Amino acid sequence: MGSWTLDAAGFDYWSPELFRIHGLDPARKEPTIQEYLDILHPQDRESMANLITGVLAKASPFDATKRIVRPNGEVRYIRCVGAPVVESNILKKYIGSAIDVTDQELLTQELRRREAYLAEAQRLSHTGSFGWKPDSGEIIWSAETYRIFEYDRAVTPTIDLVAQRVHPEDRADFQSATERASEGDPDLEHAYRLLLPDGRVKHVHALAHATQDASGKREFVGAVTDVTDHKRAEESLRASEAYLAEAQRLSHTGSWAWSLDTDVRHWSEECYRVLGFDPRDGSPRIEELIQRIHPDDQPAFRESAKRAKHKELDEEVDYRIVHPDGAVRYIHSIGHPVFSPSGDLIEFTGTVIDITERKRAEEELRQSEAYLAEAQRLSQTGSWAWSPDRDIRYWSEECYRVLSFDPQDGLPRFEDFYQRLHPDDQPGFGKLIQRAIREKAEWEADYRIVHPDGPIRDIHVVAHPILSTSGHLLEFVGTVIDVTERKRAEEELRRSEMELRQMLDLAPQHVAVFGPNSERIYANRVALDYVGLSLEVWRQTPGGLFRPGWYIHPDDRERAARGYSDGTRSGGSAFEMELRVQGADESYRWFLVRYNPLRDDKGQITRWYVASTDIDDRKRAEEKLLLENAALREEIDQTSMFEEIVGTSPALQTVLSRISKVAPSDSTVLITGETGTGKELVARAIHKRSQRSGRAFVSVNCAAIPRDLIPSELFGHEKGAFTGAIQRRLGRFEMADGGTIFLDEVGELSPDTQVALLRVLQEREFERVGGGHPIRVDVRVIAATNRDLHAAVSNGTFRQDLFYRLNVFPIEVPPLRERKDDILMLVEYFAQRYATRAGKNIRLIEKKTLDLLQSYGWPGNIRELQNIIERSVILSSGEVLSVDELWLSKETSQPASRVEASRRLNGDAEPRSEREIIEAALTESRGRVSGPLGAAAKLGTPPSTLDHRIKALKIHKKQFKFR
Repeated sequence: MGSWTLDAAGFDYWSPELFRIHGLDPARKEPTIQEYLDILHPQDRESMANLITGVLAKASPFDATKRIVRPNGEVRYIRCVGAPVVESNILKKYIGSAIDVTDQELLTQELRRREAYLAEAQRLSHTGSFGWKPDSGEIIWSAETYRIFEYDRAVTPTIDLVAQRVHPEDRADFQSATERASEGDPDLEHAYRLLLPDGRVKHVHALAHATQDASGKREFVGAVTDVTDHKRAEESLRASEAYLAEAQRLSHTGSWAWSLDTDVRHWSEECYRVLGFDPRDGSPRIEELIQRIHPDDQPAFRESAKRAKHKELDEEVDYRIVHPDGAVRYIHSIGHPVFSPSGDLIEFTGTVIDITERKRAEEELRQSEAYLAEAQRLSQTGSWAWSPDRDIRYWSEECYRVLSFDPQDGLPRFEDFYQRLHPDDQPGFGKLIQRAIREKAEWEADYRIVHPDGPIRDIHVVAHPILSTSGHLLEFVGTVIDVTERKRAEEELRRSEMELRQMLDLAPQHVAVFGPNSERIYANRVALDYVGLSLEVWRQTPGGLFRPGWYIHPDDRERAARGYSDGTRSGGSAFEMELRVQGADESYRWFLVRYNPLRDDKGQITRWYVASTDIDDRKRAEEKLLLENAALREEIDQTSMFEEIVGTSPALQTVLSRISKVAPSDSTVLITGETGTGKELVARAIHKRSQRSGRAFVSVNCAAIPRDLIPSELFGHEKGAFTGAIQRRLGRFEMADGGTIFLDEVGELSPDTQVALLRVLQEREFERVGGGHPIRVDVRVIAATNRDLHAAVSNGTFRQDLFYRLNVFPIEVPPLRERKDDILMLVEYFAQRYATRAGKNIRLIEKKTLDLLQSYGWPGNIRELQNIIERSVILSSGEVLSVDELWLSKETSQPASRVEASRRLNGDAEPRSEREIIEAALTESRGRVSGPLGAAAKLGTPPSTLDHRIKALKIHKKQFKFR
């Protein structure tokens, strides 16, 4: 370390060590400021000159490191520290020291360079480093680790921050791994996914090892790697392998590898299937394969294999393989030799293809050609090919017969054929041929051929040009058809049409014929007389088949236009409609109009036939009948509106009276009552008597749907709203738009769903799960529950504002024990229903049975009675209905009130937990949930609600069966 002093005049002292540090002779004089600056590295001179000027002006201490260049050219790093000496606020001089820090500076630079290399390597390999002290929770991350987890460098990492980034499905495994490391595991290795805020998913792999510091505390040092690309590559590889296997399966193509030294080395799955081997038996030997080959094909296969080994060239062979079940398949095999870099044969690789279907297709093609020749003979259709340059090139056998040439004479010349044409047809045919050659276009013609023995036949010819790639005409190919019989039939048809028109003029129906483009062709006399027009005037009248004219009633024109749409026209299907048509007297009558298309042999519509039948008298009778039916239906509705609600007791009549009063309105109804009392029947009766009876009635059991799915079930969801939401789904409220929605067990709704339901009741709108736009609906809400909602509001499990919104018009359905007068009628009703289904005849009810049923307390209400009667009918063998007393519960006391049941399940009345209460009830019922002796009846809650709570608490019902 050297020392120095400096004042405004310059340096007045340098210690000998300072001279040696700078590579100067200690015997020389202290350097001037300029001489000192000249010793500095050129890149540091300006900054040091500014530093010296500044400290002399401000009298402040300084600490600076600069480079000097010794006389021998060596560069050294010097750290210089100076302090001012001030007397009476006047700077006298600076006293300081200087030290050679070259080695330290070079080490620092090397360390920074290595850190930069490490950081770049981590960036390129997507691998970050970290340190973690489980005892203190301190975590140190490299820059790449921050990038992997996508946290800002200003954030201090913690285990909780890492866990927040971990995918929810992997979080439990991550926490388990960190807990094991905290408890003493020396190594930490774990692969998991990160779920980033924007929804992207990363796959990472963490690996760390525990070390101990001097105090004995453990610290994990490790690395975390972003393996997302690797995972995607693995998935892509698996997909490619799956695609290859599927492609082989679909194309019936298997791949194989065979070595001279090791025999069969590889068979793909499809190779096993194609050749009829079981992959569970392992790769077969080549000799086993040869033994499966059809005996007639084995020599050829052995020769092919021998040739391939000898010549070491590609080889193809076809053979038949006999499967174990006796099925014979045709196989085409291709082999390719694989050589080592030194040119030695390593193995053969190749494919086997099941060509059985192709072989069959070839056989079918040969048969088809035979069928075609026979079809040509039967249809008197011949095929031909003719080149303007090379004359006639081909005639089928039928072509010879149709044109009356002898095939034994060989192909005729075109001139010979031309001379056979009828003299009157030769000029026109010759001009047609010349034009076809010139235009290189398709052509067809009709002509007469004169057979050698004198008969004249009508021929129809169709030709198609064959052009070269350069557009040069090579030849014409086509057909000749003997249409003599068809020509005669057409003439006969024309005569028949004349007769038909005469008959149609006498028919009572209105008949019209239109062309394919709706042009008017014909109308019979009855139709023309009705509209008061002649045939010529009718044809010129505006409108047509597909554009209704003035004669259609104004109220029917829009409907007729839809019926006459272009889609109906182009589809060409028959249709009918009822229209009012104006007659010559300007009055309208109803007609049933039927439209039927006529097609030619190509399927093209050539005519539309329209037949109109006067149905005016029938329509008037129907209108009268509709009015009578409406009145009758109203009467039936009034008498049968409660056909499924059976009973005449005063308690039930009160309910029916309230239904009649509230049904015509749109008011919200809350139906309460015990389980099995028929609350849904009451809801349906309200809907049936309302103005919404013609629209949907949608029923939702809120207790039967898992709480997490209720919002989606009621309000629907958008595509991608949650995992598994692969498409938009309409909720029950949208389905019930314009109608009625029945919310059964409404007391089981979660608080969040209660808020959404309240919004629907208040504003008549909601949003789908995952959606951002409100949806308005017109729905009448009817709710039902067997819970005491007053108690639920008191204990906070049901919203008070929602209760008041639902409780606009309450209806209490009485339990069966309060309707003793209805039991006989209900028994007769259920007995008749189930007897009819079972094909039995129940005439009487045993008196003992009736007394038993009327004295029973019916904790399960009407549903329990219904089940008892159904069982009795099934077991009945005669005409008398009887019930076994053992079928009825011995506990005839009234079920616990809904308040008590609600408190038991909510834990308000007893200190026991909900699990203990449910397990105690399951113990008493031996694991049964439903039924009069089930745990649900003992707790006074719906079986579906209890089932949901059992699943939520993970209680196993079967363990209580034998307690």
